[in-house]
Amino acid sequence: MGQGPVRLLEAGLEAYLADAGHRTRVFTVGLEPEPLRNEIQTMLALAERIRERCSQAAADGRVPVVMAGSCYAALGAVAALESVGTEPPGVAWFDSHADFNTPDTTLSGFLDGMSLATLAGRCWGQLTSGLGGFTPVEESAILLLGFRDVDPLERVLLEASDITALSPQEVRVGLDGPASALADRAKQLYLHLDLDVLDPSEGRVNPYQAPDGLTVADTRSAIRALAEAVPIRAVAITAYEPSVDTDGRAACAAFGLLGTAIESMQENR
Repeated sequence: MGQGPVRLLEAGLEAYLADAGHRTRVFTVGLEPEPLRNEIQTMLALAERIRERCSQAAADGRVPVVMAGSCYAALGAVAALESVGTEPPGVAWFDSHADFNTPDTTLSGFLDGMSLATLAGRCWGQLTSGLGGFTPVEESAILLLGFRDVDPLERVLLEASDITALSPQEVRVGLDGPASALADRAKQLYLHLDLDVLDPSEGRVNPYQAPDGLTVADTRSAIRALAEAVPIRAVAITAYEPSVDTDGRAACAAFGLLGTAIESMQENR
């Protein structure tokens, strides 16, 4: 999945956005190799680089669009919005997984499966306190959208939280109520698009994609509803693994969803 951002750019994402009238600047965020740096230290170091770049973009009046393999990129984007904005951001998290495990609930130890929990302050608090500008997002300001693949203890934690979690079927019913409630709690929005929120029939995104997901049309409709309620200030596209996208349909879906997000920002500016 770490190859996903490069492959999307190679597939013509900049040209796609230019054809729609958008001006883009592309920056690569990376780290120098350090043999003794472990996975979570790497994640936090990358999040800090992302925060720096997104803060500069937002301060310049541009929209930060983060493309990453890992959902932990969200930490940097949210920290940036917190550092340049006067209002704490809300979060719309599209994902087939809840990403709400902690070290005490996870069955696999997969770090990405703790990313939303980390964003909400449920774990790794001592480590994330060193990320400039970051404070945990209030759970009542988080919408989890399209989830359907959850570990048993993770589900217990999620159901006891203040997060509004909607299955694909509930998303299709409409977001008027949840979006309105979110608008009462947040005046700016971080939009997180883990592409495996999509049903496999829309294109193969990664090996972890679960069945019975959202269609591209479902997701685009949901993005528009959210943007009407709360201004989108940053977007992330994550978890695209090009090796499984043998027909290119998942890449096309990513282009379309990003285009919808940007169009929605303009329409509701």
